Amino acid sequence: MRDDITLNPLAEAKADDIQAQLETIFDPEIGLDIYNLGLIYEIHLDEAGLCQVTLTFTGVACACIETVPVELKEKLVTIPGIDEVKVNVVWSPVWNMTRISRLGRMTLGINPN
Repeated sequence: MRDDITLNPLAEAKADDIQAQLETIFDPEIGLDIYNLGLIYEIHLDEAGLCQVTLTFTGVACACIETVPVELKEKLVTIPGIDEVKVNVVWSPVWNMTRISRLGRMTLGINPN
C-alpha cells in the first residue's frame, strides 16, 4: 500500500485485497486507476465491518465524481470482513500530479521521477 494513504490496523490487515480492488476502478478521462492516480487519502475499517474511505478527485468537474463512490462501494464489499463502505469526498488537501504513483506516471507517459 502507498505510504501516502493512512490505514488503521484493521484496514492494514486487508491492505493487499483493498489495493487490488482500488486498482480496478478507473478515472475514465485520465485512463488510470484511482489507486495509482493518488485519489485515496485514508482507509479506516472498524470491527463491525464498516470501511470508511476518504478520497478526492482531480477537480470539481471530474466526470467520475458520481461513478467512483458507487463502484468503490461495490468492489470493497466483496472483501471478506468489509460489509459496508462509506465514501467521504474531501477537497483539502487538493489533489495534484505529485500524488500519481511512479507506475501511474510511466503509464501516462509522464517523467516517473
